[in-house]
Amino acid sequence: MDFSSKLLENAVNEMSQLPGIGKRTALRLMLHLLKQPKEQTQGLSKSLQQMRDEINFCINCNNISDTERCEICANPSRNEEIVCVVEDIRDVMAIENTSQYRGHYHVLGGKISPMDGIGPSELNITSLVEKAKAGVINEIIFALSSTLEGDTTNFYIFKQIEPYDVITTTIARGISVGDELEYADEITLGRSILNRIPFENSLKSS
Repeated sequence: MDFSSKLLENAVNEMSQLPGIGKRTALRLMLHLLKQPKEQTQGLSKSLQQMRDEINFCINCNNISDTERCEICANPSRNEEIVCVVEDIRDVMAIENTSQYRGHYHVLGGKISPMDGIGPSELNITSLVEKAKAGVINEIIFALSSTLEGDTTNFYIFKQIEPYDVITTTIARGISVGDELEYADEITLGRSILNRIPFENSLKSS
């Protein structure tokens, strides 16, 4: 792809590093920005820089937040004794959109995947086990994607918290095996949360 401007080429190269955006899409976006008032581009640039510099991760659940504790953890009407374990922030958004869950979350930051070099130590698991050990959690809901990596992560956490007095459940298999949680429709996902089953039962059926 030939560029008449090195500045444009650099911008396209940077934009094309984002997931799902190739060189042609990046070029189309950059040309669109060039047609807009400078204030709009400057506003976009400022918001991206501010997000990167100032965004926090909740000290309780690892969800993204503008403050030390996210709005969910800081909400006194949420049940802190029930914790839904999810892979990443997109899954928190997906479950919140169902309006069927009123507990807290625990964002792992990924799934165990030896093929990708991701082990338990790379994930936010230790703090969850510490909560279970401290007796501040009554129930842990496993809401990871129905994939081999998701099931492996569920089982690893289950074995870590097994010695403690914590109920473990998993979302009902209204979510198809192999599906990523964030792509499930809100009704199916909401029913899966409401109709969750004991985690031990999911082991027997798999």
